[in-house]
Amino acid sequence: MRASAHEPDLVEPTREDAVAKAGSELIGGPLGRRALLGVSWWTPVRVIVLVAIGMFTLGLVQKAPCYNGAWFFGAGSQYTHACYSDIPHLYQGRGFADGLVPYFDQIPGDMQYLEYPVLTGVFMEVASWLTPGSGSIQDQEQWYWMVNAGMLMVCAAIIAVCVTRTHARRPWDGLLIALAPAFALTATINWDLLAVALTAAAMLMWSRSRPLAFGVLLGLATAAKLYPVLLLGPLLVLCWRAGRWREFARALGGAVVAWAVVNGPVMFFAFDGWSKFYTFSQERGVDFGSFWLIIAQNSSDPLSTETVNTLATLLMLLCCVGVAALTLTGPRRPRFAQLAFLIVAAFILTNKVYSPQYVLWLVPLAVLARPKWRDFLIWQACEVAYFLGIWMYLAYTTSGDAHKGLPADGYHWTIGLHLLGTLYLCVMIVRDILMPERDPVRRSGDDDPSGGVLDGAEDVFVLGPAARPARDTVHFDGPQAEWGKADATSGSL
Repeated sequence: MRASAHEPDLVEPTREDAVAKAGSELIGGPLGRRALLGVSWWTPVRVIVLVAIGMFTLGLVQKAPCYNGAWFFGAGSQYTHACYSDIPHLYQGRGFADGLVPYFDQIPGDMQYLEYPVLTGVFMEVASWLTPGSGSIQDQEQWYWMVNAGMLMVCAAIIAVCVTRTHARRPWDGLLIALAPAFALTATINWDLLAVALTAAAMLMWSRSRPLAFGVLLGLATAAKLYPVLLLGPLLVLCWRAGRWREFARALGGAVVAWAVVNGPVMFFAFDGWSKFYTFSQERGVDFGSFWLIIAQNSSDPLSTETVNTLATLLMLLCCVGVAALTLTGPRRPRFAQLAFLIVAAFILTNKVYSPQYVLWLVPLAVLARPKWRDFLIWQACEVAYFLGIWMYLAYTTSGDAHKGLPADGYHWTIGLHLLGTLYLCVMIVRDILMPERDPVRRSGDDDPSGGVLDGAEDVFVLGPAARPARDTVHFDGPQAEWGKADATSGSL
């Protein structure tokens, strides 16, 4: 039985993706042609959310050695067990155990302020309110981590729902995020899932042609972590190509107002505390996970932090120019999710630090940009290797024993794997943009399901070969078997 006439014709990954088809043999094989779809409680969204929660729980189990003592009684064992988390350490280290108010109260000892964006600080503070104040400090830190884990699990469920619903015809792509091993391993290292959940919800709102809601959610996401603001760049160029200035203005206005509502009061009453995040980001030296670290550790005269800041900024600006050029000259207007992934990946690749949980920023965008199991799993394997590499390197630096960890040269190889894995996925996405017939989403007959008002819109400004009238018609297999090149103003082939 197929979907009814008023429902979208769902794309089944087991019919178009060889890896998904092979993996489905573990649960009985590909979906049958006469399968009853959407007529039981087990809808794709519910199945994917349950799988995501199950994987998240496995990630909590993986942290069990630390929960049972490694966080408190052995600096090295939290690395050898790869179960480190910032959360319990910062409960006391940032004054939450003492009832200090973030941004307003200085942390005893170093006389500094909390170095996180405001909305993340609110999240941390709410978790501290829910943490029992009785027992030893170790008991309180364990409870604090568990409370945060519960709140972050809600964020993970929201991400799964939003990603699954963003591409209406491709709900089963959500299994990519639910089963992503790097997602489960890094989910409770820090508080990044809050910003990732808000960004995923923003992407869903844009796909539903609700630019104001998109802007508000993206502004809140930027108040929790800086990277979501990067999405406004490619969206600007896409709206330029499609002539959708009004929608972009509403999105931008919503983002600015939402960010200001969260940050304004703290900025006004506690500017020194509010600005700590930005000064810390500027003053922070070259750190883990970046190619800058490889250069620094293999150089007799390392670059200064100011020089690295300048060079990293220039590299990022070059990437932005490249993304803009790709957007305006592509044979077909790129999909929003493709450019969102590329711009965030560019920031990660050029930045002076890459914490292992930063992979969370990319996972939802990767699922929307290139829902191809082979490529996604190749990238995830590289990220898991890096996840293990950084903890083994820290085990080595805290013990000085190569038998208990990974020396610097070995750690550099894991950084290289992370960089190559991310670059590989970028190359695949750029290829899809330049050769739209290779894009798995467009091969199924869609234009830009996460594009909202951009989906199927005509072009009004293009450059290069895309500006010349096309003569050929391109045929593809899929539910909507044919889409052709129209004239120079057409945004839909």
